[in-house]
Amino acid sequence: MLLKFSIKDFIEDREFNNLSPKTISSYNATLQEFQNYVSEKVVDVADVTPSHIKSYLLYCKKDRGNNPTSINHKLHNLKIFFNYLEDIEVINSKNNPTKKIPYVKEDIKIETFTDYQIKQMLDYYRRLKHRDKGFYAYRDYSMIIFLLGTGCRLGELINLRWKDIDFLNYSITFYGKKREYSSIPMTEKLKKEMCEYKVFCEQTFDKLSDYVFTNQYNKQLTDNAVKCIFKRLKGIMNFKDVRLSCHTFRHTFAVNMIKNNCDIFTLQKMLRHSDLSMSKRYINLFGTALKEQNDKYNPLNGIEV
Repeated sequence: MLLKFSIKDFIEDREFNNLSPKTISSYNATLQEFQNYVSEKVVDVADVTPSHIKSYLLYCKKDRGNNPTSINHKLHNLKIFFNYLEDIEVINSKNNPTKKIPYVKEDIKIETFTDYQIKQMLDYYRRLKHRDKGFYAYRDYSMIIFLLGTGCRLGELINLRWKDIDFLNYSITFYGKKREYSSIPMTEKLKKEMCEYKVFCEQTFDKLSDYVFTNQYNKQLTDNAVKCIFKRLKGIMNFKDVRLSCHTFRHTFAVNMIKNNCDIFTLQKMLRHSDLSMSKRYINLFGTALKEQNDKYNPLNGIEV
């Protein structure tokens, strides 16, 4: 089977299985890049070897400047593609070129905001509220408060609707990464902030949007719009040592939960991780809080040795 036809077949299968457009776009981008790279050497998918895969990934590293996370993401996409071809018997298990190629080791770095940086951002928007950009200031201020109070992902933030916030029962329901709904509790402080923001939106627009965070035309924000908001904010704040993004707020939420003695199972539920592996990263990397708890509660403290 020709490589270009097998890619088309795979993409159509993903569409048939109702995967998200973002996921399909990711598969397509990787596979098209891979096909372009090997086009002068390989035409038939059965002729792809592990050497072609490794050579492509090395090209991504050296010529495309991809970091280990991006390389692993592309390898993941390739593995799914060739596993699919194996499932439909276009290739057999022995000829699966991705079978024995391991993921590259990633340098795990979790960036977080300091309390001072958070104060700087919120103070900036408080000052801006009283000027001619009141809507942008109030929306962006509320967005930061919400991210800090929930640790939600970018996709969860832009898809959040007012009906997903249960003010009476103090809970928020997210439409998550795997297109599943899950709920987390909401604090009194976050409820108060979101109630005030809702009133502000009702006063600003003729009709309240279904979506919580909108643009100036009362339409749902896109993920790119949120990225642009934080890109502008970083330029104003002049942060040198941390990336200003939704995921940094998520990391900040997680690390502060740990420092405030949150257990790993609660953290897993709050972050909506499917398993404990990612939650464990926070525990392993931020040993200061664990050291403090160990110093305080270690059973050897009460034993004479």
